[in-house]
Amino acid sequence: MAQIATKATTADTFNVKATLAHNRLLGLWRLLKGYRPMYLSATLSLGVAALLMTGGVLLIRYFVDNILVRPDESFMTAALAVALLYVAMQAVRGFFSFRSNERAARVSESVALRLKDYLFDHLQHLPFAYHDKMPTGELIQRVTSDVDAIRLFFAEQLIGIGRIFVLFVVNFAALLFLHAPLALLSVLVIPIVMVLSLFFFRRVSAAYEDFQEQDAVVSRTVQENLSGVRVVKAFARQDFEKQRFEGENHKKFRLGTRFMTMHAIYWPFTDVLMGLQTALGYLAASLMVLDGQITLGTYVAYVGVVWWIIDPVRNLGRLIVQVSEAMVSYDRLSEVIRPDWEDMGYGLPAPVSQPQGRLKFEGVSFEYEPGKPVLHDISFEVEPGQAVALLGSTGSGKTSLMALLTRFYDYTGGRITLDGVDLKAYPRVFLRNLIGVVEQEPFLFSTTIRNNIAYGVYREVSQEEIEAAARAAAAHDFIASFPEGYNTLVGERGVTLSGGQKQRVALARTLLKNPRILILDDATSSVDTQTESQIREALDGLMSQRTSFVIAHRIQSVMNADLILVMDKGRIVQRGTHEQLMAERDGIYRKTYDMQASIETELERELSYVGLAV
Repeated sequence: MAQIATKATTADTFNVKATLAHNRLLGLWRLLKGYRPMYLSATLSLGVAALLMTGGVLLIRYFVDNILVRPDESFMTAALAVALLYVAMQAVRGFFSFRSNERAARVSESVALRLKDYLFDHLQHLPFAYHDKMPTGELIQRVTSDVDAIRLFFAEQLIGIGRIFVLFVVNFAALLFLHAPLALLSVLVIPIVMVLSLFFFRRVSAAYEDFQEQDAVVSRTVQENLSGVRVVKAFARQDFEKQRFEGENHKKFRLGTRFMTMHAIYWPFTDVLMGLQTALGYLAASLMVLDGQITLGTYVAYVGVVWWIIDPVRNLGRLIVQVSEAMVSYDRLSEVIRPDWEDMGYGLPAPVSQPQGRLKFEGVSFEYEPGKPVLHDISFEVEPGQAVALLGSTGSGKTSLMALLTRFYDYTGGRITLDGVDLKAYPRVFLRNLIGVVEQEPFLFSTTIRNNIAYGVYREVSQEEIEAAARAAAAHDFIASFPEGYNTLVGERGVTLSGGQKQRVALARTLLKNPRILILDDATSSVDTQTESQIREALDGLMSQRTSFVIAHRIQSVMNADLILVMDKGRIVQRGTHEQLMAERDGIYRKTYDMQASIETELERELSYVGLAV
């Protein structure tokens, strides 16, 4: 038997879910846990840089008032000293500016790394039902675009707001030192700009949320199209897909245009207000110089200082608008993070440590949505080593029934027992290591064939074991024909392999796991008759040692089962062996058999005609 995983591979270092808060700023602050001292050092470095910048302006004031306007024999020496001091101050200021940006960048990248690592792990631990409902493209959008918005918030926006605050405090204090009435005159429009910024913040937030939602739709459309590219090409639906994508992309264009128009409207208002404020300040300062109220050096210093108040506050509105994007992204990420993990039962003992595989279904019912049952009163028993076949049309409930065994979903009525113990008493991780599944559409990872086969085993696997599993799945011969053999790389979803080859690799992966219970979900649907015969022959010995379930549409695939269950609309409508069901002439099984036999006979006749014609 395969080894049982004993613990989750979780992001134990930091629980992002614990940081969530209704107040988004509080939640973002909590995300900084562990990096706050570094971020604080970035802010302090910014403060030092601001002080040095303002100090440089005041040094110029001293030079103008005390050296430039009253030159003497020591003028060159004094001018050189002031110049050297100014250069030194700006060099130190440059260092602290670099230090601030570097610290902020390191923190923002660390938070993004933490978020992405957590989200990847979190998504893997969410219940199967969550992934059934949530589009893959939407999740990709949130893990990439929305995380990047949070990264930019810490890298540029939050530190930018801090920079504006520090610059305002330092330079406004300098203005008060230069001339208090002039300082008050120079900030008249700032409250107006703040109110205007908050007004745009609310509206831009709504517009950005709409844009992000549509961006996710576009990403989902691309993802679906690329995943189903073979179907698109097979049905020559490229023009239809092109029109569908262009329609969604045009919606994104309209929402993006609306969003950016709001940005464009904001800037002219603030430019006009700040321009008027600057002109008014310069005019007042000029008149004060002419009137002798302030010196020329004070005027020069005022011009330098007031700009470092006006321009940052003007940019504050832009940053506030951009912060709205981070707030929206935080909400979207919170929606993904809030759902609880699936309870896998890591570390919990199983009630039966070595189950034999005796299963009993007692009046089992199940519904994906309340009030809409998909399985009704399912009852049957399976002894260890028996093979049970499930036959029925698409949507009859076969796959849903098997999903209950792995506890991807829990039954809502009746009960299932494994070796006499309720299935819900077994930890999910135990059941999923006990059960091997070969899906109807197998998934192969973008790695070597060897790694794909060894994927489900929690230990080092020898080459002999890999090859034995491949032989049992009738896969060894075609793998050995590749130049790289088992080290052959397969593309996304194994697109370099045929459908039948992918299924045989997936089957080998399950067989190497050596499960006690085996589920074959129409696992031979994509292989030819000869290959199916080879797989069936290899599986005969293996299936006799484990409880097996075979989901199939072709009766030839289930004829040798110990028990055949015919399902229709979520109910078992017939049960028995092949011989027993064939005796029921009006039953679905017999009608299906006759129809499939007729089709195969007709196909053979047509092929023989083609052969004769050739």
